[in-house]
Amino acid sequence: MLRQMVVGMLFVSIALTCVLWLTQSLRFVEMIVNKGLSIGSFLKLTLLLMPGFLVIIIPISLFAVVVFTFNKLIADRELVVLRAAGLSHLTLAQPAIVLGAAASLVGYLLSCWLIPLTVRGFHEMHWSIRNDISNVLLQEGVFNKFGDGLTIYVRARSPEGELLGILVHDKRQAGRAVTLMAERGALVYTETGPRVLMVNGNRQEVTPGTGKLSLLYFDSYTVDFATATGAKRERFRDARERSLGELLDVTEAESGLQDYRRFKVELHSRLTSPLYNLGFALLAASILLTAGFDRRGQLVQVLIATGLMVAVQAAALGISNLATGNLAVVPAIYINAAIPIGFGLWVLVRPPWPRRRASAMAGEPV
Repeated sequence: MLRQMVVGMLFVSIALTCVLWLTQSLRFVEMIVNKGLSIGSFLKLTLLLMPGFLVIIIPISLFAVVVFTFNKLIADRELVVLRAAGLSHLTLAQPAIVLGAAASLVGYLLSCWLIPLTVRGFHEMHWSIRNDISNVLLQEGVFNKFGDGLTIYVRARSPEGELLGILVHDKRQAGRAVTLMAERGALVYTETGPRVLMVNGNRQEVTPGTGKLSLLYFDSYTVDFATATGAKRERFRDARERSLGELLDVTEAESGLQDYRRFKVELHSRLTSPLYNLGFALLAASILLTAGFDRRGQLVQVLIATGLMVAVQAAALGISNLATGNLAVVPAIYINAAIPIGFGLWVLVRPPWPRRRASAMAGEPV
């Protein structure tokens, strides 16, 4: 049973991960078209998102596989034989418990170490593509926008990399919009950053106050991206990018009240979310194993188990949102994670409920 569950969980997890990867990758097609993002960078950017989804995918996959495995054993009468051999509900549930515990360890590895690294790498790469001029690729026939006020248009690009028909509009400085046009040029990289070298063109600027056009013809001119776009802004790292140590040490004074609450809720969510692997496995096993055999199938038990799983997952999301507004709700995060584990163990260990038919027969005179 353990081998079947492991294989099934891996298969379902991989299938769901592929579906999620496909849906998430569509968000970044615009970067390939407008930003000139390479296929390698595109794959790296989308794959960095996947560990964050595995924390949600693995518990659901495990739950589905446990339900399917025990339902199949009941339908094939195999559990009847195992019970006749004297195996208890807890013994029959051991494969699911072992797999749930192993998945919880993997979940802690993901949530406490891998996910912060990948989320940070994703945001840094995404930020760099959109804001770091050193990664710029000037597209032909497109108004390429950089920063808050720099726009560059290139009519064509020669096989040697020379830029033809260049138009630059810089309005970073308030009240001093500058337009430059040149016949040709090139994108060059220096120690201070990338620059656009322009040859045979003119510089146009409207003088503030007078409204007169100032026109300057030049043989060569350079536009410094660092100067044009201003100083590089510091990127704020959200809660999912920060390590456990940072989340523990953060103070309200340095982050603000709202972000402080988010950081603390993220900390407690990381410590509890892997427990849902074990909780969902116990939930599925307890409902299916204690249901007994029914010739009409176990549809009712499957629906009950699924409904309880969805309710626990929905409660986890709702409690996290409430805790963001009030940290007094944080203990409920741990309670919600412990409920399916405690409930599942209690149902598996407790003596079976007496059946009505058996009680009625026991009361009849012989």
